Amino acid sequence: MGKDIKTVDVSSLNKRDTTLSIIIIGLLFFIFGFVSWVNAILIPYFKIACELSNFQSYMVAFAFYISYFVISVPSSYLLKKTGFKKGMMFGFWTMAAGAFIFLPAAYTRTYEIFLIGLFTIGAGLAILQTAANPYITVLGPKERAAQRISIMGICNKGAGILAPLLFAAVILKSTDGELFKQIPLMSAAEREVVLDEMIRRVMVPYATVGTVLFLLGLMVIYSPLPEINTESENSSVAEANADKTSILQFPHLILGAVAIFLHVGTQVIAIDTIIGYAGSMNISLMEAKTFPSYTLSATIIGYMLGIITIPKIISQKTALQICSILGTFFTLMIIFAKGDINLLGHTADISIWFVVLLGFANSLVWAGIWPLALDGLGRFTKLGASLMIMGLCGNAIMPLLYGHFADVLNHREAYWVLFPCYLFIVFYALKGHAIRKWSF
Repeated sequence: MGKDIKTVDVSSLNKRDTTLSIIIIGLLFFIFGFVSWVNAILIPYFKIACELSNFQSYMVAFAFYISYFVISVPSSYLLKKTGFKKGMMFGFWTMAAGAFIFLPAAYTRTYEIFLIGLFTIGAGLAILQTAANPYITVLGPKERAAQRISIMGICNKGAGILAPLLFAAVILKSTDGELFKQIPLMSAAEREVVLDEMIRRVMVPYATVGTVLFLLGLMVIYSPLPEINTESENSSVAEANADKTSILQFPHLILGAVAIFLHVGTQVIAIDTIIGYAGSMNISLMEAKTFPSYTLSATIIGYMLGIITIPKIISQKTALQICSILGTFFTLMIIFAKGDINLLGHTADISIWFVVLLGFANSLVWAGIWPLALDGLGRFTKLGASLMIMGLCGNAIMPLLYGHFADVLNHREAYWVLFPCYLFIVFYALKGHAIRKWSF
């Protein structure tokens, strides 16, 4: 870090300072969740308003999350230069700029400009995530890292439950169900007018979001959040890393980044595709809009179990192993389980409820991978964290794969893309995290 940035060692923080820091980072994770998971409603909404194919509609996720791949490593150097707090401020302001780009995009109904706005929001989030994830990982005892990350997960997914419902309440009208059926029957001129009106509904919400994000950037710089020193190493870590000159010399980190890539891909597919899958069962958007909230609720249940059981009853590594195996099983059930059931007021094929249960299976995977991957990195921690954040581009790639197979095959068969992902995460949970030297 720069010489003018005063840092503190995490061990010097008292309980009050640590608790306050966790609350502030929790607020950040709430913001991450609110901005990220609103994509679940944007994807089907843009599909209608901009007349897109399944593949094209999932470019929403691609544009948003590919920014993590592009921005993560530059973010680590930015944070080294500015420190955590000022870096977070820049992250919020970048997100605000992306939200404001939605205004000309909506006014002209230009999908490409929307994608630029989404990329910019994602870039700001990449900066924030590169700061917040290693921060919360080291902010306390190592064996309780998964517990702290689970608390952050509740903040993230709690916002994720609210975001699609709140956004849908703002941009969808009670008469839209009938309107969506009429759009294909309209003349070209009439359809243009209706679609222009639809897409411009996002202008006020995103102008509000942009303003709030700008103010949050100001707030975080004046917050009591301490600048934690992640550059120092204890003697054992320094000795183990004495011959390390590159981040690529840490196999458990590299494999962890691949596991994160696949994990976030499975997570975003479980949330962002469920409305489209419900639509393939002839469930209207007005009814299907609640399904992402069910998936996120299942995730929160998993987080709560993690907070209660880790590390008193099970270790964070065991939790990762259980969740990755459950994800593999639920994927097979999505593909092979068939038959209509009535649950929570919805009549749908039973397989959609296994998509919901993927939320539970995914709950402790992120929290399990991060501490294992960052273990023993010492002075390489910030760069290692940026490599892990690069893995979030899995959110960009995996939905496109799903969308491609949904177009070529069908929505159900497209869920096969999840199977090899969970198998690799099972491998990392059982063996990959313990590999400390490459051997070929």
